[in-house]
Amino acid sequence: MSDAEQSSENHSHEPPSDEEYTVSPLELFFDLVFVFAFTQVTALMAYDLTWIGLLRGAALLLVVWWAWAGYSWLTNAVRVDDLIPARIVVFAAMAAGLVMALAIPDAFSGDGVMFGFSYFAVTALFVLLYLVATKDRPEMHRAVVLLAPGVLGAPVLIVIAGFLEAGFIRGTLWTVAIVGTIGAPFVSGTQGWYVRPGHFAERYGLILIIALGESLVALGVSASEEPKTFTVVAASVIGLAIVACLWWIYFDVVSRAAELALRRVEGAARNAMARDVYSYIHFFMVLGVVLVALGLKKALLDVGGPLHLIASVGLFGGAALYLLGHIAVRLRIVGGVNPWRLGLSIVFLCLIPVGTTIAAYLSVSLLLALLAAGIGQTLWTYGDQRHRVRYHAE
Repeated sequence: MSDAEQSSENHSHEPPSDEEYTVSPLELFFDLVFVFAFTQVTALMAYDLTWIGLLRGAALLLVVWWAWAGYSWLTNAVRVDDLIPARIVVFAAMAAGLVMALAIPDAFSGDGVMFGFSYFAVTALFVLLYLVATKDRPEMHRAVVLLAPGVLGAPVLIVIAGFLEAGFIRGTLWTVAIVGTIGAPFVSGTQGWYVRPGHFAERYGLILIIALGESLVALGVSASEEPKTFTVVAASVIGLAIVACLWWIYFDVVSRAAELALRRVEGAARNAMARDVYSYIHFFMVLGVVLVALGLKKALLDVGGPLHLIASVGLFGGAALYLLGHIAVRLRIVGGVNPWRLGLSIVFLCLIPVGTTIAAYLSVSLLLALLAAGIGQTLWTYGDQRHRVRYHAE
């Protein structure tokens, strides 16, 4: 090997293309900021229990999600934790992410500029680190260059919106920023990126666990503010069981099936599948979990009274959105629809008005019963397929 080749190898910091690695402690540490960010989004929607508040919460969650997703692709392609300068950049991104999370409650009012600049800092640091880390890999470097204008343009628009009063122009800037953020990966294409299936699946599974953990935090905080009556304690346990069902639905089969599907394709096809299944569809799963957290939070604050319409939308509509995300994953990786999950999603949507007329503890009990029944039905109907995916398919 020549000196030039040796130098290139020493600076690439990328394992061989067939080498997998697990999520590093640095990535887990980085993700802690987003625990707080998810909590802030739920708190914002709980405080502003209106359709506008719900829409704003979804928009902020999308921005936070894409800030995180960029680093999920970065750390999947290169081991940034191996380099001290890269660690420092990640810590700086965490600081910017913390400021962004702090600004979430007033991102559409007094703290809009702070939110915009911190979002820009998180994104700019991601692009900068990606460009430096891939300087010896021309195809990936070119892919980052093509993506950069789209992902950097969105926070610039949000910064500008932060200087404006509430109104049509600010709303338009936010809308264009979100559309640009979502569309940038499609415009830049999938050529040149690199995906390690095992690490990628693990990273997105962990962020879903973070979202589920945020649901438990919201549940616990609300329950701690109420007298510890039997109904409150029982509703808290039922809420935990609901979150456990959401965990089961994803991690029993879906997470494994998605990873296996990713392993079966290569190159641009793998990149496209990773983009669609994880960066896009998983957002709707996380949004569904956050909405369920909103519903649980409000249910525990008044277990004997009916849910507010928006809280019922969160509880039942969030569960429906979560299941629809799983349906979309199946459509993308193997085709076909699980009719039971589709039917259950429709039932949940139909229960939204019911939640506004019955006691909140009955709503959470009903949600748990239906989720548990859905899990039992899946085990009964798809037992053989489940066993193959979990234990035999490679």
